[in-house]
Amino acid sequence: MFATANTTPKETNSMTAPSPSATSIYEFSMKDIDGKTVKLEDFKGKAVLIVNVASKCGNTPQYEGLEKIYKQYKDKGFVVLGFPANNFMGQEPGSEADIKQFCTLKYNVTFPMFSKISVKGDDIHPLYKYLTQASNPTGDVRWNFGKFLIGKDGKIIARFDPKTLPESQEVTSAIESALK
Repeated sequence: MFATANTTPKETNSMTAPSPSATSIYEFSMKDIDGKTVKLEDFKGKAVLIVNVASKCGNTPQYEGLEKIYKQYKDKGFVVLGFPANNFMGQEPGSEADIKQFCTLKYNVTFPMFSKISVKGDDIHPLYKYLTQASNPTGDVRWNFGKFLIGKDGKIIARFDPKTLPESQEVTSAIESALK
């Protein structure tokens, strides 16, 4: 399953806008990679790993690890949500169709993918504004493949550096704790 997020002001206005003081990811609706609206509240009761992804980055091989942990934990109530972003050196220049084809053919990605969004700067998507302001530590996403672990209640419980591998002990231990 793939998914995409709003990128134009018109699309953003057509989505459920979270309040300026959002308290969980459940207040956001996004567009999947095929253009369908997905309410993040549909993931209520699951542990969620939100990742900003790119296809032309040194971290791109992390798709393999993301797919591995998705398959390992999905039957226990875990999901990975991939959000393509072109914020770092133009490393995600393709269209949604290009991104979907790349992820499917190169990495056999089966976790939900969303439309391309901005994860930092003046045009930061409201979801990422919430994630970067409500996480510990706060602050901008530093590079592609930054990771936010969300608890079953929709609140951020951990944040991982882009270089931290998805299948690392640090990430998998946090996922296992979130699933309890």
